[in-house]
Amino acid sequence: MVKKIALEEHFMCPEFEHYWKTTVGDVDPAIYGRVVARLSDFGDQRLEAMDRAGIEHAVLSLAGPGVQAEHDPATAVRLARVGNDLLAREVQRRPDRYSGFAHLAMQDAKAAADELKRCVRDLGFPGAMINGHTNGQYLDHPSLAPFWERVQDLGAVVYIHPADPVVPAPVLDGHKGLRRATWEWGFETGSHALRLVFGGLFDRYPKVTLALGHLGETLPFLLWRFDSRAKLYGVNLAKPPSEYIRENIMVTLSGMFSAEPLNCTIAALGADRVMFSADYPFEQIDEAAEFMDTVPLDEKTREDIAYNNAARLLRLEST
Repeated sequence: MVKKIALEEHFMCPEFEHYWKTTVGDVDPAIYGRVVARLSDFGDQRLEAMDRAGIEHAVLSLAGPGVQAEHDPATAVRLARVGNDLLAREVQRRPDRYSGFAHLAMQDAKAAADELKRCVRDLGFPGAMINGHTNGQYLDHPSLAPFWERVQDLGAVVYIHPADPVVPAPVLDGHKGLRRATWEWGFETGSHALRLVFGGLFDRYPKVTLALGHLGETLPFLLWRFDSRAKLYGVNLAKPPSEYIRENIMVTLSGMFSAEPLNCTIAALGADRVMFSADYPFEQIDEAAEFMDTVPLDEKTREDIAYNNAARLLRLEST
């Protein structure tokens, strides 16, 4: 079994459960209770699951949408700090096994920048996870320039996690099975990342690193087309879009435990841009681990994806 670092592993604290509950629909109450119990546990249950899977270290993040769905900026700022402090306490109890991604109130760019600095400098977090748009505002909004300046200065990673779209996609009307995690979230999150690429974020902040789950939300499969259409439509960037995706975006395996998309992603981005994730507790951690351990890869590539790439990116080499 290869040793692993997992990057999209979720937790919950009581102040945020009402936000998360909006994303689970009509889930059976018994299943809901079991998932909340797993999200709320930082002890034996989570650690035993990690041990079974060969996960030596997990980067924990608040299950979304969190304060991205809060309409009062002051409340969002206050609660983000509450969630980060709770996570920091748990990380401090087991720094050998856990790190954390900061939760940020993007309603206030300066507050988000300051909280990110506190989380990176004081709490030791390697970056932040942002759960999609914030009440319809995406991360390319001009008002967020102070935040991106701080991200670049700190060398922090920003992981964009899926969220419900502002308006449910009409093309999926009548097909509940295509909503959310099946298709809707991937399209929403991939589009969010493309706004940053096509909007020139990486020209302005060339050292910023984004992370995307689900092997890049389909972006690695469309690089040629992005470049072709950007040229056709006169998109004014210093480099072709594919170069920013290859140079500024890392991807994880969350929810994509299949050899074909993994092989395509490696071919498109390079094996050094791909990292393991189990997406606990929303995916089966044992399935994720078995896939990482057995998918046909040369052993150096397997070790890099499972552990080394994340250790390098998140400065966890000493774990």
